Amino acid sequence: MKSFPNIDFSKLSLFDSIIATSQVIREDFPTKSVVSDLYNKVKEAKSYISSEIEPNLKLKKLLTLFYKNWNFGSASGIYKLSDMLWIDNVLKTRRGTAVSLGVLFLHIAQELKLPLHPVVFPTQLILRADWINKKKWLINPFNGEILDQHTLEVWLKGNISPTAELYENDLYKSESITVVRKMLDTLKSALMEEKKMELALNVSNLLLQINPNDPYEIRDRGLIYANLECNHVALTDLIYFVENCPEDPISEIIKVQIHAIEQKKMVLH
Repeated sequence: MKSFPNIDFSKLSLFDSIIATSQVIREDFPTKSVVSDLYNKVKEAKSYISSEIEPNLKLKKLLTLFYKNWNFGSASGIYKLSDMLWIDNVLKTRRGTAVSLGVLFLHIAQELKLPLHPVVFPTQLILRADWINKKKWLINPFNGEILDQHTLEVWLKGNISPTAELYENDLYKSESITVVRKMLDTLKSALMEEKKMELALNVSNLLLQINPNDPYEIRDRGLIYANLECNHVALTDLIYFVENCPEDPISEIIKVQIHAIEQKKMVLH
């Protein structure tokens, strides 16, 4: 089993946290070229927005550069979700998810000293800029558009529930670790779906570094182990979940899986 370095997320920026986790998950992650590419982009962006004095006009120009000139945006057609999450791939193809595009845009904006922060909104990551006059911009990382309250309410009603309402705390600035967890959760699901179980296991172990006793994360790791036919450790994790979440409807399905693994072990012996 792979041993993991302990990442101290409290000491890292969001971008550095994503780089650190990518290195741990993928041995072939090209850190040097990613850092170098971003360094060049920051340099180009600095020059591109230098004619503006006001921070809001600088941010407007940066949005034009990122989404129009560099042509970053959302993917269409058939694609693997994990490809839209790996930062090296997003830099290459210019296509990503709200969270991977958001992390890149945020990194460049923060290097240019622009007041931009991540917000883990109930439906997707959005970016928030706070201006001196108490106004705020909420930006969709998929396309760089400024979002209004009505659009956010439509998102909530369409994705969460027809009665969902928009609250002020839905738009609070999120900690880096919250964004990292969101990205890793999505990546783990994508890798499990794509049957890349060794990589999914690496992601699961990282998530358990962040929250060691999360029964749902332990359940997912158990399911990954079962897929990899590591039945002994799979059983330990799945039994832990059933014992800690007996009321969860999924527990009944997990019990069936536990029984199947135990039967398999008996046949093998």
